[in-house]
Amino acid sequence: MYESLVNACVPGTFSNLSLFGGEITSIKTTLVSNYSASVPAAYRYTAPSVQLTNSTFCNVTVSYTHPGQNDEIHIEAWLPTNTWNERFLAVGGGGWVAGRFYLSYAGMQGALADGYATITTDAGLGYAMDAEPWAQVSLGNVNLYNVQNLGSVSLNDEAIIGKQLIKSYYGKGPLYSYWNGCSQGGRQGMILAQRYPDAYDGIAASAPAFYWTELAPSITWPQQVLSMLGQYPYNCEADALTALAVTACDKLDQVEDGIIGRPEECLARFDPFRFVGMPINCTQTNGTVHITHAAASLVNETWRGPRAVDGTKLWHGMNPGADITGDASTSYQPGLGATNCTGTTCTGMTNVLSEWMQLFVSKSPTLNLLNLTHEEWETLFHSSSQQYRSLIGSADPDLRAFSKKGGKLISFHGLQDNIIPPGGSQQYYSAVASISPDVHNFFRLFEVPGLSHCFGGRSQQPSNLFQQLRLWVENGTAPETTPINVTDATGFQVLGSRVLCPYPQQQQLINGCDDTSAAKCWTCTKRH
Repeated sequence: MYESLVNACVPGTFSNLSLFGGEITSIKTTLVSNYSASVPAAYRYTAPSVQLTNSTFCNVTVSYTHPGQNDEIHIEAWLPTNTWNERFLAVGGGGWVAGRFYLSYAGMQGALADGYATITTDAGLGYAMDAEPWAQVSLGNVNLYNVQNLGSVSLNDEAIIGKQLIKSYYGKGPLYSYWNGCSQGGRQGMILAQRYPDAYDGIAASAPAFYWTELAPSITWPQQVLSMLGQYPYNCEADALTALAVTACDKLDQVEDGIIGRPEECLARFDPFRFVGMPINCTQTNGTVHITHAAASLVNETWRGPRAVDGTKLWHGMNPGADITGDASTSYQPGLGATNCTGTTCTGMTNVLSEWMQLFVSKSPTLNLLNLTHEEWETLFHSSSQQYRSLIGSADPDLRAFSKKGGKLISFHGLQDNIIPPGGSQQYYSAVASISPDVHNFFRLFEVPGLSHCFGGRSQQPSNLFQQLRLWVENGTAPETTPINVTDATGFQVLGSRVLCPYPQQQQLINGCDDTSAAKCWTCTKRH
């Protein structure tokens, strides 16, 4: 079998590919031998670290277009020659990237190590980490086909072509097909369940960037707050208020571990304005500064989320404990509320996701997002959904077709996510439950205290969750809990083990159990 598959790694093996509405423009194959890689758990999201050693696989790159749309999409599949487990695993992207970048390739390396045929797509957007190269066809005119490909169409194409590649190569299709992704990859997984219920049997869609048309504008809210204040505090001030919140709220879950396990209670109890004027040591100044009212306002508004001019809440905020500035040693994401300071002068900062408001909503690449009135910002927030919700919103709660097909969906979301507020995942789960009272039979969401965005923070990821998804799909064994490790302030030293609970349950220390570092001392209870 090995020799026949080695010999079959030629374009002619895949000459019968077809895609309704698409035209295959090229098929390239490369036999890759002695391929090894160390894959960290962080880049696999729901699976443990793994070592890939001396692997041999057929790399198949398919290029195609949707005639009349002037797009060129590239799909890359890795088909193992002698270790295939008869399963198919597609991996998602991140940020502005649909796939075919370092996180996708790490996911594929892990999939290959576990025996999967695996695949990624660039959605026709290329390799750029920002949207500027593909967002517009001309100044002021958005490339809506590219948005549509990123949003959904290329994802279904990928599933269709991937299954054909597998059948052509192995002589049979996969027994089961899976998706794994976080952030943009989580959004991609969610819209696959919503729109293409036949694409995958099991989907792991974590920290999903769904409700995109509300989420993407909300990412600019902390900087908008600073702009409206006209004041830009040192990062150390917001960091100090975050640390004070952790100290004040740490034991709300009955354990002192540097993690806010009850963020809703913390938000109700902790008032950052109480600490205005408090002296703190500041690394930016190498001296002492006093917490300003502007810093307290930034933290308060970031936690409570964007609001309209009349005070109406527009979207969810970060939870207390999330790294607002991105300065924590365990944070791997940019700080949405960070400032750039030179001496005693600080200014605001944008990040790459701010391009949504510039390139797509206002359609003005030069729009100065640090100089908007509240009314102007609110207008852009609403315009985002008006223009693009159907293309990339990805939050349709009707999963009945996916459920009817037997599909299973799992998700996790770090409670200290500093990019995508976990309130969006809670809102979506509740919306699905309102349509499908049996939601627990096909969709489970696990909240992770201490975890930042996809990885990082004071918690590791639920690295057993993908295996549990497989058991749920293939054996009907649903994940009632999943194990998790919490870490010290460095993020590397494991302090103990716990269990995560499917939402709306939450983890609870068992009364009278003394070893709080042991998973046996934790159980699941109803949320109060």
